[in-house]
Amino acid sequence: MDLERRLKVAMNRRQFFGKSAAGIGKIALAGLANQSLWSGAFASQSSNPMVVKPPHFAPKAKNIIYLFMSGAPTHLDLMDYKPELEKRDGQPIPEDFIKGQRFAFVTGQPKLLASPYKFAKYGQNGQEFSELLPKMAGIADDLTIVKSMHTDAFNHDPAVTFIQTGSPLPGRPTIGSWLTYGLGSEATDLPGFVVLISGYGQPLGSHYWGSGFLPTVYQGVQFRSQGDPVLFVSNPDWIDAETRRATLDAIQDLNEAQLDEVGDPEISTRIASYEMAYKMQTSVPELMDIESEPEKIHEDYATQPGEISFANNCLLARRLVERGVRFVQLFHRGWDHHGIGESTSITHHLPQICKEVDQPAAALVKDLKERGMLDETLVIWGGEFGRTPMNEARGGTTWLGRDHHPRAFSLWMAGGGIKPGFTLGATDELGYNAIEDRVHVHDLQATVLHLMGLDHTQLTYRFQGRDFRLTDVAGEVIHKLIA
Repeated sequence: MDLERRLKVAMNRRQFFGKSAAGIGKIALAGLANQSLWSGAFASQSSNPMVVKPPHFAPKAKNIIYLFMSGAPTHLDLMDYKPELEKRDGQPIPEDFIKGQRFAFVTGQPKLLASPYKFAKYGQNGQEFSELLPKMAGIADDLTIVKSMHTDAFNHDPAVTFIQTGSPLPGRPTIGSWLTYGLGSEATDLPGFVVLISGYGQPLGSHYWGSGFLPTVYQGVQFRSQGDPVLFVSNPDWIDAETRRATLDAIQDLNEAQLDEVGDPEISTRIASYEMAYKMQTSVPELMDIESEPEKIHEDYATQPGEISFANNCLLARRLVERGVRFVQLFHRGWDHHGIGESTSITHHLPQICKEVDQPAAALVKDLKERGMLDETLVIWGGEFGRTPMNEARGGTTWLGRDHHPRAFSLWMAGGGIKPGFTLGATDELGYNAIEDRVHVHDLQATVLHLMGLDHTQLTYRFQGRDFRLTDVAGEVIHKLIA
């Protein structure tokens, strides 16, 4: 088809352009909008900003799957057993612990709340898990549990933003954006940073997977388990594949002519982004077809084809990293267990949500290991902060629940150079403060980047006159975690 014909097709499809431009922007594949944000390194690679880039040093891991439990799981009922809390159940917490501290909802001198669940040690090194997580307990020898996490924020949005971006305020790039900016992606027909969502609870803002001041090509792209997998990637009913191809060719001709005239690297990036969207029309449907997996895989993950579920998303995460996607972010909502009703109690709802995630998360680790992928894939499981050892008892409710708690929480990691079958850190006798081998959020971020072959002090981006980094001006690599 000659150029004149291509231009006519393009001009007759104004409705298509209107919808496509908005859609491709939403999936973070549109051309970059602000040339002032570019660094020289990015400009030189503008024809393919996702090209694989060399790390600072030899990496332990190549990909990350982050299983984020939005709402903050209670460490005291899952991975941090406290016999002293059992002995003092129902007693007021000593004033020494809470004097001068703020809480989201707890008032006065609240009473201590023992976990209603039994704990046991698993694996060769005695990893602790409660009875609510039997499948995770079954892979204890593959996991490292960090019991001494702590953060700076005690409300959900600032705390999630902080652990994802290194700042409690929106506007900074997320860890997935930093990694794709620093390393690119081996996926040629999929984005380098993909987001999957399940569960219900607090709303999830797009800044949790945004690129902040980095070019928008590094933003996370949300995939959906139902309906159109990626919004606006499919052709409208009145556009066939031939017309789509002809339209893109016409756009490319115009962009290349403009590139020859002005030499703006943004134009090359825009050309590449349109091509990626076109490739995704074929690659995404094949990726999302989890029913093609063997029956045993479905049994292992407890998948629910055709539904939105954490199990489906775990299986999709494995399929994504198989195809070279650098960073896969799963959000599973519903962990906000305040105890202000049955739906937020640790006696009624916590067992339910643990059942939703326990088997799929364990199956993901085992599946990666069996395929020889775990050594190069870092899996992280955890939330934004912990939960108080006191019963919140908001408004005199009789439901058992715990308030937000930034001073101590737990998470686990597997694969990707992490020391397996290992527990790092400890909290005090009530699980209130992290006291041994304390790990701040910035330390976790520095360690994750280190495992991917990146020095967190050197992975920077100049914005508004200064160099920014994921770990702000803090963070230390926790070498005790590394195999």
